[in-house]
Amino acid sequence: MRKYNIINNSDDITLLVNKDYHLPLSYIPKDLEKINDLYSDNLQYLKKEARINFEKMAKDLEKLNMKIIAVSTFRNSKYQDTLFKKYVKEKGLEYARMCSAEAGASEHQTGLAVDIANHNLDYDNFDKTKEFDWVSNNCYKYGFILRYPKNKTHITKYKYEPWHYRYVGSIAEFIYKNNITLEEYKKLIES
Repeated sequence: MRKYNIINNSDDITLLVNKDYHLPLSYIPKDLEKINDLYSDNLQYLKKEARINFEKMAKDLEKLNMKIIAVSTFRNSKYQDTLFKKYVKEKGLEYARMCSAEAGASEHQTGLAVDIANHNLDYDNFDKTKEFDWVSNNCYKYGFILRYPKNKTHITKYKYEPWHYRYVGSIAEFIYKNNITLEEYKKLIES
């Protein structure tokens, strides 16, 4: 059994949730709000601050004749457990651990993570779109970071996910401009 730390301050928007830091399985954010249907696929929820900023980003992109849609946001630990087990069954444990979090270790449980697609809802190919180019270079202005960037798998322990963005608020600009991950940022401020 893998050892990990349980997070006590689950409401901190800069909290680090990963394979080493887990949320309590019962954790559900207090201020989840539904994303406007214009910018989401089938009832998606984020914490209020993240929702407001995601919708601002989506509206600004719309002004440029592009569209983004939130295809996966808050997931409770039970849903995440089912999803992880599905990946294990279909692709094996090693693959599952690179692309999906176990229950308690998913950023989606924070209500601060959003998987984004463009108008065709194909998030697997999101990085081949003009929307990705814009979002990946401007998301920090809205408090978001690309959470699992290319060439950082050795740090995040997850494969490149061009669709997965995480709301971190005001620290997003520092993370973006220094080309670091949330793990690297946490290490910097702790040293």
